[in-house]
Amino acid sequence: MSDKMMIETKRLNKSYEGMHIIRNISIHVEKGQFVVILGKSGSGKTTLLSLISGLEQPDSGEIVLCGENIENSSEIELAKIRRDKIGFVFQTFNLIPTLSALDNVMLPLIPVKKNHPDLKEKALQIMKYIEIDHRCGHLPSKLSGGERQRVAIARALLNDPEVLFADEPTGNLDTSTGEAVLELLLKLKKERGITIILVTHEKEYINLADRVINIKDGEIENEQI
Repeated sequence: MSDKMMIETKRLNKSYEGMHIIRNISIHVEKGQFVVILGKSGSGKTTLLSLISGLEQPDSGEIVLCGENIENSSEIELAKIRRDKIGFVFQTFNLIPTLSALDNVMLPLIPVKKNHPDLKEKALQIMKYIEIDHRCGHLPSKLSGGERQRVAIARALLNDPEVLFADEPTGNLDTSTGEAVLELLLKLKKERGITIILVTHEKEYINLADRVINIKDGEIENEQI
């Protein structure tokens, strides 16, 4: 794999209870690209995201993520890769309701940097960068949907990820708030050089991407550059 390549899969397959969800998918994503995986509900796009991010393992095929072959990695090895090299943003935010916004941002690294003096300062800097630091002491229930997603993005950035995986990140947001979140993702790509893989069924997002991978019935229907 070249130095420019962030993700590469070869002949990737995944089935559940005898049903083929991913069929013979080969893709490549270069560093710093904004790639949209587009498909209807049930097309296999979220499963593909789970495979290439190490959340699930394939039945067959190869996956290279951040320079490492991960298709046969142990769960401990995969957890370390996820902790050190990638970030996740989900449609449902996945914030802990009893923790403040700041504590939610710090949460992923607390187990390994519990007493690290710079952890809180770094979290505050990231929250300031994405313009949510003024809400750092609030519980998720006191935040709007857009604010909660910004907190989730700040959390995903805490480990300085090489790649950010976003699964329908605007699915629970109104149109204008969703557009603001997408503008933030584009800012991260431009200013920080983060590779972004975004899964969506919203066709209007394709004009923002460097590449669009269209998925249908678990296979690549076409790609747009």
